[in-house]
Amino acid sequence: MTTLQERPADTPAGQGPTFVESAQVRALLRLRELILSGELAGGTRIAELAIVERLGMSRTPIRAALVRLEQEGLLQALPAGGYVVQSFSERDVADAIELRGTLEGLLARLAAERGAPAVVLAEARACLASIDAVLAVPSLSDEGFSAYVALNSQFHTLLHELADSPTISRQLERAASLPFASPSGFVLLRAHSTRARDMLAVAQDQHHQVLDAIEQREGARAEAIMREHSRLARRNLAEVLAAHPSEPWPAAVSAIRLIRRRR
Repeated sequence: MTTLQERPADTPAGQGPTFVESAQVRALLRLRELILSGELAGGTRIAELAIVERLGMSRTPIRAALVRLEQEGLLQALPAGGYVVQSFSERDVADAIELRGTLEGLLARLAAERGAPAVVLAEARACLASIDAVLAVPSLSDEGFSAYVALNSQFHTLLHELADSPTISRQLERAASLPFASPSGFVLLRAHSTRARDMLAVAQDQHHQVLDAIEQREGARAEAIMREHSRLARRNLAEVLAAHPSEPWPAAVSAIRLIRRRR
């Protein structure tokens, strides 16, 4: 429980919700980087205060980042407190990506067939316009990548709202819990490389296509686009595994160390 004495350290005077949200995104990206870089390996136990000291950030954004990474499946909460870094099999990740694509495709089809609310469609269009602006550069800065992650998450949330199916949305959250299966779970060697930006541009084109299909009430097309959209993560993962077929993993792809190879 946060005390009144702790709040000024967590939220500096004069800073509003935008500052807090930005700090949470920075904490999330930094902590995810520590895990995917191998600095925090699978099986490592971590505690909130230790991460606060390591990153030099206040407790509130760190706490939010830890909770978010637990939801993504990178961390597992321990009964006695703290977290442990997870590891996964190739099949775990592949199956989760496939299931996410199936469920997101179903939501897109339902949105098209039922007729999506105009107000949510407008919000989705505005979100895509913001993503277009972020991607209008040859490569992304830290701020640009952070903005893309937030906007991409927002678009996928709006897509769920277009279908208005809480039951399916809940199941989708479970399917996307593994790190490489979530909408923002990019398997990229360098987040700020030209290749990374190009991959995001492909994903953004699919965003536009699925929204067009929903507006045109083309359910089958909308479903097919979202199933293909989710497979970007699986294709990226397969490329990295094929490029480095034997262990130990090179430092450049240490993120994949979280994935246990088939024997």
